[in-house]
Amino acid sequence: MQAFVSLAGMEDLLQIAGAILILIAFISAQRGAMSPQSRLYLALNLIGSIVLSVLAYLHEDWGFFLLESVWAVVSAWGLWQLQRGRTPAAAGH
Repeated sequence: MQAFVSLAGMEDLLQIAGAILILIAFISAQRGAMSPQSRLYLALNLIGSIVLSVLAYLHEDWGFFLLESVWAVVSAWGLWQLQRGRTPAAAGH
């Protein structure tokens, strides 16, 4: 039983960490401290969305999985565009 509680607690911490990464990017962009087209903004969204989409998949939460998976793809696309020297459209949560 102790391992189950630890695993559930770890999943909660991962979920909170993923959400915090996305919120840091969003709040920073809203305050003008970070551009939605910046590598950092897109990377925070990508990492946070991947974490949340994996957890949603594991719990068969399909609506949340769809949302987070799409945000991960959009963020990855934006990073790829930056790598190619193009400015991505505004992306993120």
